[in-house]
Amino acid sequence: MTAAATATHCPYCALQCAMTLTPAPGADPDLPSAPARPAVAPRAFPTNRGGLCQKGWTSAQLLDSPERLTTPLVRETAGGPLRAAGWDEALDLVARRFAALRERRGADAVAAFGSGGLTNEKAYALGKFARVALGTSQIDYNGRFCMSSAAAAGTRAFGLDRGLPFPVTDLDDSGALVLVGANPAETMPPLMGHLDPARLIVVDPRRTATAQVALEGGGLHLQPAPGTDLALALGLLHVALVEGCLDTPQRTAYREERTVGWEGVRQCAARWWPERTERLTGVAAADLRRAAAALARAPRAHILTGRGAEQHSKGVDTVSAWIDLALALGLPGTPGSGYGCLTGQGNGQGGREHGQKADQLPGYRHIEDPAARAHVAEVWGVPAASLPGAGRSAWELLDALGTPDGPAALLVMGSNPVVSAPRARRVVERLRSLDLLVVADFLRSETAELADVVLPVAMWAEESGTMTNLEGRILRRRAVQCPPPGVRTDLEVLHGLAVRLGRSGHEFPTDPAAVLDELRRASAGGTADYAGAAPELLDAERPVYWPVPAAPPGAGVPEPTGAVGTPRLFLDRFAHPDGRARFLPVEHRDAAELPDAAHPLYATTGRQLQHYQSGAQTRRVPELAAAAPGPYVEVHPDTARRAGLADGDTARVVSRRGAVLARTRCVAGLRPDTVFLPFHFPGDGAANVLTNPALDPVSRMPEFKLSAVRLERADGGGATSPEEAA
Repeated sequence: MTAAATATHCPYCALQCAMTLTPAPGADPDLPSAPARPAVAPRAFPTNRGGLCQKGWTSAQLLDSPERLTTPLVRETAGGPLRAAGWDEALDLVARRFAALRERRGADAVAAFGSGGLTNEKAYALGKFARVALGTSQIDYNGRFCMSSAAAAGTRAFGLDRGLPFPVTDLDDSGALVLVGANPAETMPPLMGHLDPARLIVVDPRRTATAQVALEGGGLHLQPAPGTDLALALGLLHVALVEGCLDTPQRTAYREERTVGWEGVRQCAARWWPERTERLTGVAAADLRRAAAALARAPRAHILTGRGAEQHSKGVDTVSAWIDLALALGLPGTPGSGYGCLTGQGNGQGGREHGQKADQLPGYRHIEDPAARAHVAEVWGVPAASLPGAGRSAWELLDALGTPDGPAALLVMGSNPVVSAPRARRVVERLRSLDLLVVADFLRSETAELADVVLPVAMWAEESGTMTNLEGRILRRRAVQCPPPGVRTDLEVLHGLAVRLGRSGHEFPTDPAAVLDELRRASAGGTADYAGAAPELLDAERPVYWPVPAAPPGAGVPEPTGAVGTPRLFLDRFAHPDGRARFLPVEHRDAAELPDAAHPLYATTGRQLQHYQSGAQTRRVPELAAAAPGPYVEVHPDTARRAGLADGDTARVVSRRGAVLARTRCVAGLRPDTVFLPFHFPGDGAANVLTNPALDPVSRMPEFKLSAVRLERADGGGATSPEEAA
């Protein structure tokens, strides 16, 4: 490693903006004592085009944070303090306790919980560690809370799930672009450079920053009641159907030649005339007609869904309804048009492809598929019969911790479920009930504060690996400097534990290059085939998109320029055996809970510009913390007044699961029946205390985006009555 500038990528969202890190003057990055804050500069790259958001600009500030963990911590007695320990002591303790629990209660007594922020190599290694070193089926990850509904819907419709099945740059020329439950102006600002405001149609209960851009630029904002996006999609499809927009020769041929199931969807849409849709959603029939006409007229169009459509107990069906609309218009697999999903976490795409999800093996293979098990077992050098089956999904796993039938120990890597999981206080109770909680992190997150053992691990700029961004492009993340003394990488942690649990050291390499080589072999032939993602291609920053099969013998070196793999999916056929996409008839159904007399308002949650996910990182960056210092609740001014609240007052927001405190922020553009809270904050302001863990029956996604609540003054007065909320 030298002191030269290093090309890498931002540690935050799935846009994976390109940046250059330059060590401080006089620093020697090969020395662990080197200054730990390199300079950040954006660089040209197709997704960000030389731009960074506020989070990206400040990302290096955590590298020398005074809150960095640099030594293992061990809690000797329940409720006692964490004390510093040596690595051998900490790893010996963890391995000994894991082994004892497995001996006493079986392999599923120990669980693992991963992250959509882990590199591909670490996600792969964690999945292998769980199934080979621990022998447990009990592994899932926080990406279940992010992408699972869109992944399930995409797989049902297309036979394959990749967030964007086309490069981001295809959006530049879109003539109409529908964003459903996505707010990229705050969550991934550089993406906005690809979006023409005049052609934007934003679907969101809030007038978000993205909706405001659309309105100011001549686009549309459709503002449905929370939980009615599915009906809105059916209403748009109805308009397109009855007004003849779907009868063009090109669209008719597309449906006949490239899809199956149209008639069932057509019958569903026929029942959602604009006025019926308006009564349920609150979106004016005239706006429905304007949006449908804009989509139908555009020579190139896109529909993109985000968490607002997906994080529901009917999230899969909701996304399916938008896919049905896209298929009816002939968008997926058509050059210059398409349907896609805006992946959230930095490696939200790669993180769900290589085995840290409860039902998956590397290459997006299903763990119950005998052929998949045989292939991966051969790469791992273990009997296929030794691999466990599918385990619990993320919420079900967290909810089972410490119960008689659930895991008694948990290893957490890269996640902070105390803040990010639904029904957060229940999660705290379950974590406290464990015999052993082990957290690998670089900061003392709220989850680490509950741990019995905390293992300090390297940060993004201190280790190499690969990430897969929202468009399925595999990227090289490069180390800029060594970790601080006393810090190990996640791969070294898994290696140390595996050896202590009786596995050989070579089974769990610590070199990311060796792990990537094994990952490529394990994924070969799978849906997410990385076999052809050769290091020399990644090092040269060639555009490499999965699936990227290995080059056939004798094929020679790939051409020196151009994309490798599959930048645009479905151009010739979809991934089902017959090559056709599936229309899937879906019907609107109510959310798992609706407002009532005791809880007359909808609450929805989301992110804000300055913070990322649970906020464990961004809340420790002074500039970001100063700009967004704490929890707030957005309320329509009339709703606030009826609750006895004024702008700036501290409100108490109460759901059936608990209450939080937040500063009132009056927003005239919000629906009067809806309040919004960001979920980045812990403690009394933790928005996910309110959220409902009701699960989608297919994806097992909790219903983050809709909870029934009431508003009160923090002093206990002024509760919203049902009459006032009406």
